[in-house]
Amino acid sequence: MNNARLPVRKFATPEIIFGSGSIELVGQHASNLSHDRVLIVSDPGVRDAGWVRIVENSLEQSGLEHTSFDQVKINPRIENVEEGVKHYLDENCDLIVAVGGGSPIDCAKCIGVMATNEGSIEELEGVDEIQIPGPPLLCVPTTAGSSADISPFAIITDREAGRKMVIISRLLVPDLSIVDPDTTTTMDSGLTVSSGIDALAHALESYVSTASSPLTDMFALEAAKIITNALPRVHLNPLDMRARERMMLASLYAGLSFSNASLGILHAMSHGVGGMYDTTHGVAACALLEIIIEFNYPCVKEKYIELENAMFKTTGGMETLISHINRLLAEVGADQKLRGCGLRKEDILPITEHVIQDPCLATNPRPARRIDIEELYERAL
Repeated sequence: MNNARLPVRKFATPEIIFGSGSIELVGQHASNLSHDRVLIVSDPGVRDAGWVRIVENSLEQSGLEHTSFDQVKINPRIENVEEGVKHYLDENCDLIVAVGGGSPIDCAKCIGVMATNEGSIEELEGVDEIQIPGPPLLCVPTTAGSSADISPFAIITDREAGRKMVIISRLLVPDLSIVDPDTTTTMDSGLTVSSGIDALAHALESYVSTASSPLTDMFALEAAKIITNALPRVHLNPLDMRARERMMLASLYAGLSFSNASLGILHAMSHGVGGMYDTTHGVAACALLEIIIEFNYPCVKEKYIELENAMFKTTGGMETLISHINRLLAEVGADQKLRGCGLRKEDILPITEHVIQDPCLATNPRPARRIDIEELYERAL
């Protein structure tokens, strides 16, 4: 008899409200968290799409004063965080509402903790380096992919050094996420696809993570299964609201998984490329999926077979799984080479120096050396 017992694992999640039209509830829930003034953190595209105005109206209907910082860049920079902190403190705010994709939400997380902790943001890099909680944080995600609205991660770009800083802390988990699938209707085709592939990468990596558990596995498998079906549908018909709702649900599931199981080498390498070339995370993930599966497969063969069965109802092995995934990427028009992100062979060595320090490597099922990372980048060109 096998008496092996499951390892001890924790499972953390914010309060979540899910459903069409739920963005209208921001004011109602913010009023339970704020008594002075709300800082709305967003970006120009999300404001132009009209979602910030809806949030502002909801806050006003609940009698809450608000101010906005909506100049967050794609791949938020250190200076974005610094500007946001100044705005938060100057306006005497006591609550942050983040509206947007991963960039505004990650920036909002760091604005909050930098408003309460002394020192520089660089001192918070790594795992559990934040000492004091930030103010309450309410998130309204507008993309189906990043899952920043429920995760303990924040990714901030240091443009001067050409790298992304990974900050991981339970104190970065938002207090409330209001997940309204309607907000994804203003994403263009490229963002829809790259966000969806990012969610798929979250599901795949967290499922094979060395820190996975039955709880995280359940969410990862279901997320991968949903994305396989729903992403081609929403790519073909952007007005398919059922498919958009399913993608938002898959993003949520994948986020619940990786927030508790962590990630792996694909995300570490994506961070490396994004830090150097300022490319979006999902775009880099598209180019790395195949080679990372090949790299990890011998160490977690059974789990990849389970993923293949859940996603495609086959159990053919590595080549079959990769063939299915490449067909999925082609179906949604995803670029499958890193040269599309700007990667040059001469930059591989300096990028690898950043990747080797990324905390996501710690839970990859196969240990990765510098030479492994360099070779994987070369194969992805």
